[in-house]
Amino acid sequence: IRRTSATGRILAIGATLALVLAACTGATESASPSSSAAPSESAAPSSAPALSGSITVWSWDVAATALKRIAADFMAANPGTTIDVQDIGYDNAYDKISVGLQSGSGLADVITVETERMQPYISTFPEGFLDLTDRAADLKADFDPAKWAASSDANGRLFGLPWDSGTVGLFYRSDYFAQAGVDPASIVTWDDFVAAGEKVKAATGKAMINVDVNGSDSIWAELMQQQGASYFNAAGEITVAGPEAVKAMTLLKTLYDKGLIDNQKGWDARVAAAKAGSAASQATGVWWIGTLTAEMPELSGKFAAMALPVFEQGGAATSNNGGSGLAIPATTQNPDLAWAFTRYALADAKNQATMLEKEGLFPAYFPAYDEAAMTAPQDFFGGQKIFELFGGLTKSIPAVSYTADNSKASDIMTTAQSEILSGGKDLVATLQDAAKQIANATGRTIAP
Repeated sequence: IRRTSATGRILAIGATLALVLAACTGATESASPSSSAAPSESAAPSSAPALSGSITVWSWDVAATALKRIAADFMAANPGTTIDVQDIGYDNAYDKISVGLQSGSGLADVITVETERMQPYISTFPEGFLDLTDRAADLKADFDPAKWAASSDANGRLFGLPWDSGTVGLFYRSDYFAQAGVDPASIVTWDDFVAAGEKVKAATGKAMINVDVNGSDSIWAELMQQQGASYFNAAGEITVAGPEAVKAMTLLKTLYDKGLIDNQKGWDARVAAAKAGSAASQATGVWWIGTLTAEMPELSGKFAAMALPVFEQGGAATSNNGGSGLAIPATTQNPDLAWAFTRYALADAKNQATMLEKEGLFPAYFPAYDEAAMTAPQDFFGGQKIFELFGGLTKSIPAVSYTADNSKASDIMTTAQSEILSGGKDLVATLQDAAKQIANATGRTIAP
């Protein structure tokens, strides 16, 4: 699931949670993936013990649509159960969740939580969610390890089952590349990308890539995770002025100075720019497929996708932007039914495949990649097997540490990025100043 406003990357925790966090101290970092368990057996509801009673599920938008459809199948297979899926809307979702966690009442039995919001919740409300570690032990090897880590605490306890991934690739206009004589296969490194961008601009007059320079640090954060880094390291230290941060911002600065960036602020402008064809590419999450196909069907056959260029040979060729999971609040009165439905929805290959086909939710559950939907050619992308591409990339997303302070760091880095790119400030000095600001705002130390 992507965030439906400005960008796909989460930039705020919500007014209510912000107030709660202000009253709390300390933060629990997410754990790195540990050894994998054996692949899971079928998650069909018939494999569960006899179930009864009712639960309520909170979600929104296409995710709620998917869960309502899955719930109908689950209830048909489990007579005597009721799954009430409620579309609570995105705008108020996290206020409702935060108030419920703080008060210990009023929550649904199962709730949808975006990946980058889980760590703030886990650290602020360590007893707020059902511990799924033992229940999900046999599933670990089947899920995207980066997503599993993002839903776990520092001790490896799992509090949410991953749902969809925000695997990042490079979407590009194949017609622009052809006009400029650029072979996509020749773009292996980011240096190659810059060189190709100069060819594209010379031949078409178009920028090479769309970036929100002044309103979001989304692409910088993607470039950081591509290198296995984030705002903070595993020890919780600030890393926004480290070598990976400098390398990521230097790439953006190079693109900006060469006039290869199409600067578009906000979600609507970004979609409009893609529709108008003002840039040749967009580095973003797999959910962009749904936006392209729904918003600009007239451009069918003119888009394709590829792995991200790498910083160095052998480096990761992807990152993450967005995604979500299902969590079970500790206040549930029917934990067995809540878990059975969660497992049925997310740890079933056919269910995940139908959610990809019908709602565009790209699975974090690896067995779904063997389904026919993953290998079907997509007409919009010129017959490319685009889901197969992203399925392969998902397995190599670098896992990074998430903290309760990510949103504060993101706000500061958005300003720093703007100052460096469009403001002309010194790159290294500005990153160092941003690190100091984050230290002052969070009480954390800067990594040596």
